[in-house]
Amino acid sequence: GYVEGKNIVTEYRYAEEKLDRLPVLAAELLRLNVEVIVTAGPAVTRAVKEATATIPIVMTQDPDPVGSGFVASLARPGGKITGLSTLSPEINGKRLELLKEIVPKLSRVAVLGTSTRTGTAQELKEVELAAGAFGVELQYLDVLDPKDIETAFRAASKSRADAVLMLVSGGVVDAYQTTIIELAVKTRLPVIYGTGGRAFVEAGGLMTYGVNVNDLDRRAATYVDKILKGTNPADLPVEQPTKFEFIINLKAAKQIGLAIPPNVLVRADKVIK
Repeated sequence: GYVEGKNIVTEYRYAEEKLDRLPVLAAELLRLNVEVIVTAGPAVTRAVKEATATIPIVMTQDPDPVGSGFVASLARPGGKITGLSTLSPEINGKRLELLKEIVPKLSRVAVLGTSTRTGTAQELKEVELAAGAFGVELQYLDVLDPKDIETAFRAASKSRADAVLMLVSGGVVDAYQTTIIELAVKTRLPVIYGTGGRAFVEAGGLMTYGVNVNDLDRRAATYVDKILKGTNPADLPVEQPTKFEFIINLKAAKQIGLAIPPNVLVRADKVIK
């Protein structure tokens, strides 16, 4: 029932990965008297939360809304913030399982994460649990700055890691997509990317298993609709993901001399040849 420009107007703002611009952009939206603000990622949600205590906020993809302090609980948010979370406890176990299937002798995995990023500690706990079950040793490498990316891959290669699991996502790595893909080829390390990894695999990365972010964005629209029709955000439970995508790039596999087993290929949602 919504017609853009007639009974609904959407204002877009993009910080272009410059997080220091977020408070300014949030202030702009407040001056426009918007009725609801949709945010992509915890950094944006925090900036908007600090700018207003009255305008409802719909998150599209927060890795840990409770840990971030945005909601009291997933079932009862209790404030002006609600929406979608990318938190899925079993997902990193599945990523390790996929690495184990394509690298049968998998014994050591380098895990690239950003310790200051919300949700990383929770994800790391999940990876450690799965690693124990699979008998895999983990090497955690902290990526706080773009310059840490090359250092991390060098360390993984030096310690003879069999594969890399990327927990890190967002601003720190998205702008260095080409660098990461080239380093994976140079070190001949199979890399599995997490949520948001589709872009990496389409650009030449090996594989991704993660939340379907487009699905979360679509579902966020239902929250906006309910809030505009009068529902209190505090009464709208935060949803966890239900759709996941597994994508493999066979060109990338060939570049590092890796053969993907047929039983893994058949489970992929998309295979890039």
